[in-house]
Amino acid sequence: MDLNGKKIAILATNGFEQAELELPRDRLQKAGAAVDVVSLAAGEIKGWDKKDWGKTIKVDKTLDQVSPLDYDAVVLPGGQINPDLLRVEPKALKFIKDFFDAKKVVAAVCHAPWLLIETGIAKGRKMTSYKSIKTDVINAGASWEDSEVVVDRSVITSRNPGDLEAFSAKIIEEVKEGRHLGRDAA
Repeated sequence: MDLNGKKIAILATNGFEQAELELPRDRLQKAGAAVDVVSLAAGEIKGWDKKDWGKTIKVDKTLDQVSPLDYDAVVLPGGQINPDLLRVEPKALKFIKDFFDAKKVVAAVCHAPWLLIETGIAKGRKMTSYKSIKTDVINAGASWEDSEVVVDRSVITSRNPGDLEAFSAKIIEEVKEGRHLGRDAA
């Protein structure tokens, strides 16, 4: 699967689940995509690795330096802290919503569907998430499935770090094929 010439943004801040940023980033880069870690501020962001703080990751670009027009997809890692901090940031929410409105791939794993709820993207969509936010997803008007990866038009969701290989493969497939473009029906 060749993503040469494709650009992917990973939107994250402090408290992202380590594997949920690193594994998709590595798989996307291996497939040939250029990947930028985008955050609220320049410098580094610190991950959360299962039960404690993890490693830091260099921020490639800030939200003020990018536009969804620059990218083919946005990936939203979970963890509890990261999406909770991002869902109160209007610039982050606008960035995500602009990808969706442009019919570009929006991929969220674990607790990151909170961001899809906050932007209104979840309503009327088939989705999955980490089990503890299942009720949040349902209450936002989505149809929740207990599957490793769920795709509904341009939105890709997965449950947890155990689903990352399938999640990453589906992002690669959707971006490569461009099947998400122009989808208005399930």
